[in-house]
Amino acid sequence: MKYVKKILGGDLQKYTMVIALVVLTVVFNIISQGRMITSSNFQNLLSGNAYVLVLAIGMLMVIVIGQIDLAVGSVAGFAGMVMALSAKNFNLPWWMAMLVGILIGILVGAWQGFWVAQLGIPGFITTLGGQLIFRGAVIWISRSISVPAPAELKWFGAGYLPEWGPTFTGMNNSTLVLGIIGILAVVYMQIKGFNKAKKLNSTEEFWPVIVRIVLIGVMIGYLTWIFGSGRPGTSFPIPGLILLVLLLVYHVITQRTRFGRHIYAVGGNKSAAALSGVNVKKTYFLTMLNMSFLASLAGIMFVGRSTAAGPSDGMSWELDAIASVFIGGASVAGGIGTVVATMVGGLVMAVINSGLMLMGVGADKTQVIKGLVLLIAVAFDVYNKKGSSKA
Repeated sequence: MKYVKKILGGDLQKYTMVIALVVLTVVFNIISQGRMITSSNFQNLLSGNAYVLVLAIGMLMVIVIGQIDLAVGSVAGFAGMVMALSAKNFNLPWWMAMLVGILIGILVGAWQGFWVAQLGIPGFITTLGGQLIFRGAVIWISRSISVPAPAELKWFGAGYLPEWGPTFTGMNNSTLVLGIIGILAVVYMQIKGFNKAKKLNSTEEFWPVIVRIVLIGVMIGYLTWIFGSGRPGTSFPIPGLILLVLLLVYHVITQRTRFGRHIYAVGGNKSAAALSGVNVKKTYFLTMLNMSFLASLAGIMFVGRSTAAGPSDGMSWELDAIASVFIGGASVAGGIGTVVATMVGGLVMAVINSGLMLMGVGADKTQVIKGLVLLIAVAFDVYNKKGSSKA
């Protein structure tokens, strides 16, 4: 156990959900007789859940500041519908219609941010009102009829990385390059982290770094093979690439920028943050605006995948996003949580959905199981906090 702790950086709790994700995947693969870990299933799992994971990134930031956003599903549906109607009724090119949809998300975020930041209305009440307003608006402007989306948008919602050059490895070359970049990034970050720790502690050992690099490298290599060796015409999904870019961007924003530090400061203790010079109102406003921006992007990705915007798009998406954040270890009280852990929590939910579907479990029982998983995750968080308080 001592060596395992060294390999994992001394914090076993941080990897609890990662271990759970791996165990769930293996168990579902055994039960489904090998249908879980296949190229097509992994590709569909990532494409089909990317929009929820995009929402979860923004929801994490909202929950960290101690707020909640119940309107994200309605905003996503509204932005997607406005985009589709803009392209159909005004003959806008697909990229301009997409920009209109994103602009709608930003304006909605500014509207909700104003109520939370300037008027002091709790996010729960503000976004509950927003949920009703924008759900009704979707139905109103669509007249309860689905609207076809520009064909070019299918690439954003269901496209794959292109193939190029000779395929000596039997894999999609774009996916292979992406995997190599991922492995090199892991090597760089691990060595950089070791050098930084070495300056603080001269007894720091290098062998755990090597083991971590090998383990993570093997995992990335295996996933690269899974995604890149599917049927012809498929590879790593474009929605997954968009998600990876957002993951990197928002990891940097939350962990390496002043705005990110302000988010955690406000969530940890709003009064102390204000006394320290943090602009609490600005932090609230920008966080709520960012949430709706990501909601509009998620709505556009979903419309691209389904090739049409429907009046029921976005129904209950906020519940999956919130569940992903809490399963990923975010605190109910705010101030705690990371983008990477949220992604793991979202993937746990996605694997549960996919595994139960492969087992032939109905949607009703799936909802029950997902609800129990959420309760267990939050109970685990509360238990850890009690243990920390006693310590």
